[in-house]
Amino acid sequence: MVNRSDVHYFGAGPAPLPTAVLERASQVLLNYKDKGIGLCEISHRSPDANDILADAKQALTTLLDIPDDYEILFLQSGGSGEFSATVYNLVSIWVEKKRAKIAEEVGDDKAEVLKRLRKAVDEELKLDYLVTGSWSLKASQEATRLVGAQHVNVALDARKANGGKFGTIPPESEWNLTPRKSGGGPALVYFCDNETVDGVEFPAFPHSLEGEDAPLVCADMSSNFISRKVDVPKYAVIFGGAQKNIGNTGIAIVILRKSLLPPASMPASPDLLRELNLPVGPIILDYPTIAKNNSLYNTLPIFDVWVASQVMTGLVNAYGVKRIGGQEEISNDKARQIYETLDRYPEIYRVVPDKAVRSRMNICFRVHGGDAEKEKAFLAGAEKRGLLGLKGHRSVGGIRASNYNAVSLSGAKSLVAYLEDYAKAA
Repeated sequence: MVNRSDVHYFGAGPAPLPTAVLERASQVLLNYKDKGIGLCEISHRSPDANDILADAKQALTTLLDIPDDYEILFLQSGGSGEFSATVYNLVSIWVEKKRAKIAEEVGDDKAEVLKRLRKAVDEELKLDYLVTGSWSLKASQEATRLVGAQHVNVALDARKANGGKFGTIPPESEWNLTPRKSGGGPALVYFCDNETVDGVEFPAFPHSLEGEDAPLVCADMSSNFISRKVDVPKYAVIFGGAQKNIGNTGIAIVILRKSLLPPASMPASPDLLRELNLPVGPIILDYPTIAKNNSLYNTLPIFDVWVASQVMTGLVNAYGVKRIGGQEEISNDKARQIYETLDRYPEIYRVVPDKAVRSRMNICFRVHGGDAEKEKAFLAGAEKRGLLGLKGHRSVGGIRASNYNAVSLSGAKSLVAYLEDYAKAA
């Protein structure tokens, strides 16, 4: 029998979880707090469920130093569901703000308000997308499906600067962002902070999205959540699926600026959106509804939240005043060791993305120039050493070592040793 301690798993998601968390999970699944029933069986309306939610929020707040003017939501949509949710919610806010401004100008003439609002939507409504990999591409495609291509501005398609493939992030001077002006600008600017499939990560927050008139920035952090420091106030919405660094499959986490919630911001009414031929989102993706109900509008999988809370609390306890900076140091060290080894043998290994935007979380490379048989042999040799989950995404092939938080330093060193041995024997 193969023991858990005999292997190191580098799969991109669902990803490994800390063994100590899984051991506690096996206990609470059977009997939570000596109640005689398991955690999956308790009511999501119970005091215990509310305590779990509060603990998870507090741990994430501590790790990322989230300000008081932000709300944390838990939803069952996954990261892909948030592609839709951000569009539904922020377009609705944009429309209502535009309606209110027009109403101030024309008074109670509802027909005139609607006429001008239709014109504003047709001519001004834009959603900006920075497409740097497979997931940001999917997000832009979902926005196009929901609101129409005329409202979606792909401000950056990184493939155009890289021979039709992802792997670079062109300089910001080449981005075609919707102009920001007083009372105008895009409804949102979306980017994926770390592209799981393509191994591309933004090295820092884009300078062009900063400033007093900064747009509403939505960032998908599914695969690098709680792996490095985040300047939260620069973002309107941060979201991510839990199944990479935070927990198991089943929930998405949203960090949302409270000024986007009532009474500070009001969404357009469903009737108005229908009159404007804009989509009305499902209630379970409606941020005001989820926030008002403490993420418990519908039956939330509390076990999944408990796992996330355990993982995040473990990091809080491990790093103390360093907060997420402690994990960032380890993540950087693991990635550095792996990349340095790959770069040491350029005749054997080729890292796919440009060096300036290499992901610390998803290390994508080819073996012997992408020779299919040799890459198959490489993977087989890795499995013999207990190094699992290294096969690249089916859409791009190659090798991918996902360096998530639960991959230990010893796991990274084991991979480095195999890379060294393989290269020397090749």
